Amino acid sequence: MTYKIPPYKEPTEPVGTVAELFAGVGGFRIGLARAGWKTVFSNQWEPSTKTQHASDVYVARFGPDGHSNEDIATVEKIPAKFDLLVGGFPCQDYSVAKSGNSATGLEGKKGVLWWEILRLVIKHKPKYVFLENVDRLLKSPTSQRGRDFAVMLTTLGNAGYLVEWRVVNAAEYGFPQRRIRVFIVATMKSIVPNKIDPEGWIFRDGVLARALPVETNDVGIVEIPVSADAEKVSKTFGEGLKKTPFGNAGLLLDGKAYTSKVKAKSSVKQATLRDVVVEDAEVSSEYWVEPQRLSEWAFLKGAKSIDRVHKESGFAYRYSEGSMAFPDSLDKPSRTILTGEGGVSPSRFKHIIKTSGGYRRVLPVELERLSGFPDNWTNPPSCGGISDMRRAFFIGNALVVGLIEAVGHEIAARLRRSDR
Repeated sequence: MTYKIPPYKEPTEPVGTVAELFAGVGGFRIGLARAGWKTVFSNQWEPSTKTQHASDVYVARFGPDGHSNEDIATVEKIPAKFDLLVGGFPCQDYSVAKSGNSATGLEGKKGVLWWEILRLVIKHKPKYVFLENVDRLLKSPTSQRGRDFAVMLTTLGNAGYLVEWRVVNAAEYGFPQRRIRVFIVATMKSIVPNKIDPEGWIFRDGVLARALPVETNDVGIVEIPVSADAEKVSKTFGEGLKKTPFGNAGLLLDGKAYTSKVKAKSSVKQATLRDVVVEDAEVSSEYWVEPQRLSEWAFLKGAKSIDRVHKESGFAYRYSEGSMAFPDSLDKPSRTILTGEGGVSPSRFKHIIKTSGGYRRVLPVELERLSGFPDNWTNPPSCGGISDMRRAFFIGNALVVGLIEAVGHEIAARLRRSDR
């Protein structure tokens, strides 16, 4: 392995304090600690399971101080002062794993958690807010393209924030996973410059442009009309649009949204899947694919066109899908890790690699490395043994830690300047 993951260290002289929502197994906390931030409050609660595995791992790694394992809707206030509120809020309603008609966005059961985030932002007024979600958020729902994101921009803007966003592919900044997510950074308007050039902010001066540089382009920016009335936005934004008006980068400033299509600028050498794999001798037998089962994997990964009939309506249709790499290339970054990566059953979406020992699935420790977590982070000894399937689920729900660190460094630099 050539891709080194540093161990977790709590900052000794923190630049600022953090409240972490939807904490999972602590990806935000690890990255921000590397950038000098101290987390003083965390919340992790999974409503669909009695055993709170992710919260257990979080406490095992960081300790119980400041940690809450309860429904965020019941957290009336955060019992600590903090400068930065962060969270990778649940993305089930926006996930590309669901068809467009099922992606109900803000109207979905977990999508409404946005209002809990907003409630705590308004109550505590942190200087910065840093959120992460799937990039589909920018075009949700299919009936009103971009409406959900427009509601978020409007409500954060009304709360007194300048809001910027970027769709980021981790592999384009040197990390070994092609994980594409939208980052949202909100800065309290009282601490931003009096005069801001929207185009300059998107391409050069903003938090995200500084942390994750982009190329300039000849297209410039486009202004998107966004009402300050959130109810009006919810009812009318995106009506009749076939695609979202939001580009992969943008800014909301004083009730006006500006957007553009940007391209990553990175001189860092791209890490690959090969960089994280362990030696064959370290791989247990259950991870090797038996030769007689390779045809099942090959079929699921291959292109196909199948006649199907809808169970309820009886409507006949043809289901088609393209081919996927089989095996996955060791000399490229991995595909996005999904929550269903674990388990021995063949799957179109699980990673399969080929080494001198044969074909095999990817180990939990390799999944951790692909997302920037220290080795065996998701299986602390005090938890009594977390299953490999659950560990894969954790990482499928996690983020790429190195990207959080990069953004954390930039916000830290701005906090220092604002405190002078």
